Amino acid sequence: MVYRDYMARPYHLKRRAERQDQTRQKIVEAALALHQTKGPTATTMADVAERAKVGRVTVYRHFPDEVALVRACSGQFFGRHPLPDLEPWQSVPDARERLRRGLRDTYAYHRATEAMMARILADAPDLPVLAPYYAYWRRAADVLAADWPVTGRHKTLLRAALALALDFHTWRTLTQAPGLTDKQAIELMERLTCDCPPLGPR
Repeated sequence: MVYRDYMARPYHLKRRAERQDQTRQKIVEAALALHQTKGPTATTMADVAERAKVGRVTVYRHFPDEVALVRACSGQFFGRHPLPDLEPWQSVPDARERLRRGLRDTYAYHRATEAMMARILADAPDLPVLAPYYAYWRRAADVLAADWPVTGRHKTLLRAALALALDFHTWRTLTQAPGLTDKQAIELMERLTCDCPPLGPR
């Protein structure tokens, strides 16, 4: 009997851990859904508990505060939607073709994540968990700016134009109000970035 109880204990502990993991995941999924509809600022722990169909105590048992829950949601979301890989961009030798490749990947990513990012960036753009997101787009602009035959002030202007072209709000503005396709938006940003003559001295 003692041996049988000893053997059963690891099984019960494993089942308990699995149930805890399932509950935790249910809470994260509920929070993600609410962040996409209500926004993280308006989402309360009580809202999450209600949507996940668990008690508030259960939510706090897994996540002691909203910061911890938002961090878990961020990890889940960006794990499912990884940012575009910059390495293939760097392997494109022609700077202009690299720009096209980068914008194609970028706009496809913006479209895939639009519902969530539109809500998050409008509701809580200064969330600490977004710091890696912003840092990524700065690195992306640096990758696209490399090897352009411009220097000094013109390099600064090019870098600013690339940052604008990569920005989520730029893409959304172009594809919503004017109703441009992603391809048309890329063509427009390419022209604005590459075809405009440099400004003369001021």
